[in-house]
Amino acid sequence: MSQNVSAASAPTSARTLVESLPAGRTRAVVAVVAGALAVAVIGQVSVPLWFTPVPLTLGTLAVLGVGAALGPRLAAASIALFAVAGVLGAPAFAGGTHGWAFASFGYVLGYLPAAVLMGWLARTGRDRSVWKTFLGALLATTLVYAVGAPWLAVYAHLGLHDTLAMGVTPFLVGDAVKAGFVALALPGLWAAQRFVSERRAND
Repeated sequence: MSQNVSAASAPTSARTLVESLPAGRTRAVVAVVAGALAVAVIGQVSVPLWFTPVPLTLGTLAVLGVGAALGPRLAAASIALFAVAGVLGAPAFAGGTHGWAFASFGYVLGYLPAAVLMGWLARTGRDRSVWKTFLGALLATTLVYAVGAPWLAVYAHLGLHDTLAMGVTPFLVGDAVKAGFVALALPGLWAAQRFVSERRAND
């Protein structure tokens, strides 16, 4: 009886979007590289702000999507590849920058835990629900701030008020919109995947 209760209480392991694709030996490698490229390319969409060294970018949006699509393990590898490539000189970061000695590099580091959290949400099937995805995306974005804002404070010698004014507050609305977009897109992609699978099964 106790074994049945334990089994029932164990978290369900769900497939990610990448795992719904046909399996192959190179699938994981392709997914990791494609995820890193997606974050690098989408993150180039950036708007510099005159009052802060941290630009507005779509990087967080890409990280949320890559994390959910790949799952925690592959997402961690993908974001690590993206970060290492940028540190070693590839123009992977916003505005084609590279290296690590700049004010917003902490947000790049924050991408890693954010992507892993989104991957965990996908692994537990929470990316099928709009509201669960939205709340998860907000929490993942908070992890980006949790790493990025302290880095900004130390790098630019800022106090708490200036750190929030330059590294958090200007981006809250935009990141909430990104979370909403992801929350609508992921369940929609799963619905499309189920539709295609059902059509193939009926053919």
